[in-house]
Amino acid sequence: MSFTKVFTAAPADIDELGHVNNAVWVRWVQELAVAHWESVAPAEHRAAFIWVVTRHAIDYRGNLAVGATATGETWVPEPPRGARFDRHFRFVDADGKTLVDGVTTWALLDRASGRLLRVRPEIAAPFLEG
Repeated sequence: MSFTKVFTAAPADIDELGHVNNAVWVRWVQELAVAHWESVAPAEHRAAFIWVVTRHAIDYRGNLAVGATATGETWVPEPPRGARFDRHFRFVDADGKTLVDGVTTWALLDRASGRLLRVRPEIAAPFLEG
């Protein structure tokens, strides 16, 4: 299932070129993924597990100026592989033009021990396209 969230470029997000800094896009990718997890994962999963990024692949196709908004969308098209799964994302402007898109790889950790865990089907199920 896909998930969307709207982001607005604040003055602090803007770099010397007058648009959203690349580091801000990475922060928004993480905020989008975390919001998706928090919106669909059961409380017991949110309490027991935490996700960490192991890889980002990002294509920058456009940008935003201060005050402009982008809608971020994220989805998980395939079942996990062991402890990891790929999360796709896309940010579009008000006209629907893709500004930034890519894939991040996330790994599941046990919140208490910090140990890597295999993503069980019941943990992945709320995120998979179906």
